[in-house]
Amino acid sequence: MSDVARRHAAKFTEGDIMRHVITMSLTSAVGLMAIFLVDLLSLLYVSWLGSTMKIAAVGFASVIWFIALSVNIGLMIAVSAVVSKALGAGDRDGARRIAGSGVAWVVVLSLATSLAMWWFRDNLLDALNATGPAKALASRVLAVTLPANVMMGAGLAYSVVLRAAGDARRAMYVTLSGGITTAFIDPVLIFGLHLDVMGAAYSAVISRVIFLVVGYLGAVRRHDLVAWPSWRAMKADMRPLATIAGPAVLANLATPVGSAFLSRIIAFYGNEAVAAGAVIDRVTPIAFGGLFALSGAVGPILGQNWGAGLYARMQRTLRDSYVVAATYVIITWVILMLARNGIVAMFQLDETSAAIVRAYCFASGPGWIGLGAMFVANASFNNLGAPLRSTLFNWGRATLGTIPFALIGAHYLGALGAMFGVLVAGVVFGGFATLSAFGVLNRIAIAKATPKIRGQAA
Repeated sequence: MSDVARRHAAKFTEGDIMRHVITMSLTSAVGLMAIFLVDLLSLLYVSWLGSTMKIAAVGFASVIWFIALSVNIGLMIAVSAVVSKALGAGDRDGARRIAGSGVAWVVVLSLATSLAMWWFRDNLLDALNATGPAKALASRVLAVTLPANVMMGAGLAYSVVLRAAGDARRAMYVTLSGGITTAFIDPVLIFGLHLDVMGAAYSAVISRVIFLVVGYLGAVRRHDLVAWPSWRAMKADMRPLATIAGPAVLANLATPVGSAFLSRIIAFYGNEAVAAGAVIDRVTPIAFGGLFALSGAVGPILGQNWGAGLYARMQRTLRDSYVVAATYVIITWVILMLARNGIVAMFQLDETSAAIVRAYCFASGPGWIGLGAMFVANASFNNLGAPLRSTLFNWGRATLGTIPFALIGAHYLGALGAMFGVLVAGVVFGGFATLSAFGVLNRIAIAKATPKIRGQAA
């Protein structure tokens, strides 16, 4: 491949790092916000049905959805890491082959996950302390939406291939198109066709189809970056993908497992607490979704520069990412505090639920600074050959950083205390993860420089 072609394939190896970080984050944020906004609108429409039980049912179902989505995200991390590194090294053909294998493995594994969770959905709801009508309704919603996880997984895999190639705009279109479609379909199905909560479930399925179609058109038809997978290629590429995907999936599963434990504690305080938790779970991704986008943006930039051997740019990428994360959280926290009464009014919450939501909006900022630092660190681990560290930190936060902190918080402040306890743990684990991320990067740079020093000495 010529130098010109290589630069075109690996656009993050030159130019201003901060601009790359902000551009990739903003375009990713738009797409992610579309997903989160649609989830919030769906819950908002459900809240207008005037039933705390129905809000709680959607909250229980969301915890299960999160588990399925986390498996997809772990697989996407692997596809993004190997494709971006191949492009950074100038190997477009290799990137196409491994992208095809990666998408195929995403389909296979997300299908297996969806079938298993569909079969055991009632058992999973039991583990969350869901009972009565709320459990029955959540089970019906999951029966419809879980099979569509396969289409979402494939669509998101196409989107990370686009992002690995630097086409942030088309990657954004994948989630944005599904979100816009759902925003229009939701009220029609829920209110127009009187499908109630199940209307939101059917709308979610339609959005997954849109994800798949738009992702395919961008990654395959437009860029020709995904080769048709063969079994031989899938077997050959399984090892490099699994090396990252295994730890990444385990790391990503830690968050929903921790959330499930937190939801179980909150459920002891009644449907009002569960309803408040469901609203918080929809509002905070809208408020702090830029952190998820930032962590997704860091990976391809690090991967391409690692493939090109540009270690100084890798260090700058990590530093700039932390600056962006901290600045974003502080600004967003102020907005969230000012908007807390409006959020309560919008969802028409009763006083018990409203008090929890107001307090969370007012005091959650420091916790999200820690979580943002951890997201950036995990992205660096997954793209710098140290995915087990991501697994270690995520599971540490999901266990040592959730169980004791949540129980102690619940003892003193009930459901709200449990939420605050988890945020405090996020600050602790985020700090240690940051130190570890810079340590990994420094070791890579030293290992690369050492042979040159020896050669010079000789």
